[in-house]
Amino acid sequence: MTTKPWILFDIGGVFALADDGHWQPRFSARLRERAGLDAETFGARIDAADLPRIDIEQGGEAEYWRRVGDALGFDAAIRADVRTEFWNAYCGSANSELLAYARSLPAHVGRAALSNSADGAREEEERRFDLSSVVDPIFYSHEIGVAKPNAAAYAAALSLMNARPDDVLFIDDHRVSLDGAAAVGIRGHLHTDNATTIEAIEEFLEPYAL
Repeated sequence: MTTKPWILFDIGGVFALADDGHWQPRFSARLRERAGLDAETFGARIDAADLPRIDIEQGGEAEYWRRVGDALGFDAAIRADVRTEFWNAYCGSANSELLAYARSLPAHVGRAALSNSADGAREEEERRFDLSSVVDPIFYSHEIGVAKPNAAAYAAALSLMNARPDDVLFIDDHRVSLDGAAAVGIRGHLHTDNATTIEAIEEFLEPYAL
């Protein structure tokens, strides 16, 4: 076997236990309550703020939080507290078992990550999880300018990994992201628990054993 196998991991909901898909509306509700606004007024102010697309653009995080603060009447101290609360909810806690397993994979196995993200995620997740010691490269949607399940996100990852689709197994906790990977020929595994994910990786790697 001359080709190199790659395990491509999602981050939120896989490496980071962040109640993926549910913390966002709860954070938005807490933000509205903190501003003392009804849902309609809150939504109108946020819409009028014309917030930067920090999910697919770099360099907009500071402006994002400035506009949120201005829209909701938050001073600098409250704005800082809200930002901290956001990143704590966004990052969640480390999936230590899966991170340790990924770190232990043989040297001939490539380890990378592809994650929908927000500007600032690389710094925040690196500080909490030391991800660069586990996976490299890491593809964040705000840095590559496109998010899963867009085919261009997977194409960008394949190009920089210098990998063939057949040699990649993608681990994600959302079926729609796996469907996007399948559309470009990448096999996927729906992460529901560590044991089955590890089993799927081991099975995928069997033909590549040295």
